[in-house]
Amino acid sequence: MRIAYISTCLPRECGIATFNDNVERAIQANFPGQTSMENGYGIALNDSDELQTYDYPKHIKFIIRQNRQKDYIEAATFINTSDVHAVVMEHEFGIYGGESGIYILPLLHRLEKPLFTVLHTVLQEPSHTQKLIIQEIAARSAKVIVMSRRGIEFLTAVYGISPERIQYIEHGVPDLEAPAVNPLKKVSTFRNHRVLLTFGLLSRNKGLETVIQALPKIVEQHPDVMYVILGKTHPGILRNSGEEYRDYLKRLAVRLNVEKHLTFINLFVSEEELMNYLSAAHIYVTPYLNEAQITSGTLSYAVGAGAAVVSTPYWHALELLADNRGRLFPFKDAPMLADTVIELLDKPEVLNELKGNAYEYGLHLRWPQIGADYIRTIQETIDKKEFVGKELLQIVDPDRIPEFSLTHACRLTDDTGIVQHAKYGIPNLKEGYCLDDNARALIMALMAYQRNKSQEALELLPIYLSFIHYMQCDDGNFRNFLSFRREYLDEVGSEDSFGRTVWSLGYLISTAPNNSYREFAGELFSRSVPHFRQLHHLRGMANTIIGVSYYLKAHPDDDQLLQELAGLTAPLMEAYAQQRGDGWHWFEEKLTYDNAILPLALLHSCEITGDESVKEVAMESMAFLDSLTMEKGFLSPIGNKGWHQRGGEVPVFDQQAIETMAMVLLYLQAYQSTHEAIYVEKMFVSYQWFLGENILRVPLYDHETKGCCDGLQETGLNRNQGAESTLAYLVSHLAVLKALELEYEYDLAGQVLEPAL
Repeated sequence: MRIAYISTCLPRECGIATFNDNVERAIQANFPGQTSMENGYGIALNDSDELQTYDYPKHIKFIIRQNRQKDYIEAATFINTSDVHAVVMEHEFGIYGGESGIYILPLLHRLEKPLFTVLHTVLQEPSHTQKLIIQEIAARSAKVIVMSRRGIEFLTAVYGISPERIQYIEHGVPDLEAPAVNPLKKVSTFRNHRVLLTFGLLSRNKGLETVIQALPKIVEQHPDVMYVILGKTHPGILRNSGEEYRDYLKRLAVRLNVEKHLTFINLFVSEEELMNYLSAAHIYVTPYLNEAQITSGTLSYAVGAGAAVVSTPYWHALELLADNRGRLFPFKDAPMLADTVIELLDKPEVLNELKGNAYEYGLHLRWPQIGADYIRTIQETIDKKEFVGKELLQIVDPDRIPEFSLTHACRLTDDTGIVQHAKYGIPNLKEGYCLDDNARALIMALMAYQRNKSQEALELLPIYLSFIHYMQCDDGNFRNFLSFRREYLDEVGSEDSFGRTVWSLGYLISTAPNNSYREFAGELFSRSVPHFRQLHHLRGMANTIIGVSYYLKAHPDDDQLLQELAGLTAPLMEAYAQQRGDGWHWFEEKLTYDNAILPLALLHSCEITGDESVKEVAMESMAFLDSLTMEKGFLSPIGNKGWHQRGGEVPVFDQQAIETMAMVLLYLQAYQSTHEAIYVEKMFVSYQWFLGENILRVPLYDHETKGCCDGLQETGLNRNQGAESTLAYLVSHLAVLKALELEYEYDLAGQVLEPAL
């Protein structure tokens, strides 16, 4: 049996990497005549864009960079063309890219091999995205494997997954015995001490401060007690916060005068070394802060080693420590922990009974036996042909999408904001800045940060938000133009720029990376509200509608803004009713610029209000625009050279990038409103206008500068690459990547296939 394993992999210091390595070895142990290379290979998840970050062993045949969507697609192709019989995937939300790890879904929907997914986290109260991901994983898996009974309860009751799809296999433990002579006994930390031990990657949710808070009472009764914390700080936390938690614990120990009873061992140890630590300790403590821990590998290891365990009553502990295999104390209850530890140290016979019970239970958790359970599950499923695949309706082709890059956006951005124009790919400082572009840039940076937590995008956010703040007038309205010398060039900006700014602020309030951004945007947004009713132009209203709709996603009970949304929507509906006639399904006597923004706004409005009449107008006007711009099989936006008068010819040139961006966003919103895959197809066709699928068959996206040309003219390209066009491209690109994440929804082919074995 050859198996491909999708997981983080050693030597990356990660608990799931260790678990996956153990599963591989456990399965291998049941085929003693074969090497690991003969039994399969690994697909490694990198937390870095550098392929050489980790020195992986030879059986790692493919590397997925966490935030590179194309890597997931290519991994699926790699697996499908291999000779493996099955795929075992470790799942934890944080190890895959996108929101809650949604990037894994396109891989799974392309997979043609039987999939067995090990769920390390099953949340009782998942977010919408987390629930959706688990449901889709279950739908694509022959079996989902959980390591606790509580996990089965949640999967059936919360996620609606059939019990027949779920397999219970407990967390394995090392097939090791305590050494006859433990070298740690000679180390000063352990010599002449009774040791309390906790091990694992350090993070705030581990609750180690509870043990330190219990130490004064413990050492008063047993002054020979030493609390040993074994493990490095979690790599992700170390990158973002350094050793803040470890330093906090040290300061706490000093404040409680127990620093001499606390030892940190900052190591990521092997299983053999871990067995030495567990057998040298008197009591093992897991003081997690809340019950939502469905599986704990460290707890399993402690029980398997025959340790006396004292733990808070999180879900896995309740199961594993039942039948007197350990002791429980309430969450964050340092006095009760102290009493429990003192009692066990006072009564060696009780302590030894716990150890004996844990050891006996741990015998059936040894990895070779767990490996046999995996083999049995996989083989029985394959024999029964329980795995079904389906033909993939591939609409978004990732191979046709250039790699996303903020290079040109960063080139145009200084510490004031994003420069309005460029000469070719060079910022044109003489033209200064405008609010329009900085509002678009804020939306783009938020989308980029949402996609892969890009630090580069995150660093751009305060620049664009600060610019918007600088351009807001005392009465809440906005100026639009600013010179390079930071001098205002107008007193009041256009309604378009006002609306786009409200859009960007509403979007920030809905998707902010932290509360400070959300609160700041909320202040700017609130000050602008009195001007909503003063808008006269449809596009200004449309942009504002989109911003208010995003705001209401975050604040659905805000009655005032619901009324504002209705007040902004009504003029568009009235305009459409007045202008609509035979063969003319539009809001005005002519189609001018940024046309798709009008039906797009109505789709956003009806998403919030549920008003079907608004949706009908949005869909009808979108179909009309579609008939004028997509009839050639590719997008040909309404040209700005004359615009399209009712009854007249449709002008071909000058085609602008913002027209295409609006079409891309319109079709994506239409798909999300209807779930009809045709709109994803139209969205992707529209996006390809940037890449050369246009009337001149020339790409506007510049692979060299990573910018976008300003327009498509009769004589060729406008080679200048200003902010408006570049941001239009980047927003469209990010919308396409969003559609790629949604592939699990529009994969509607449904033809059942036999597994490829």
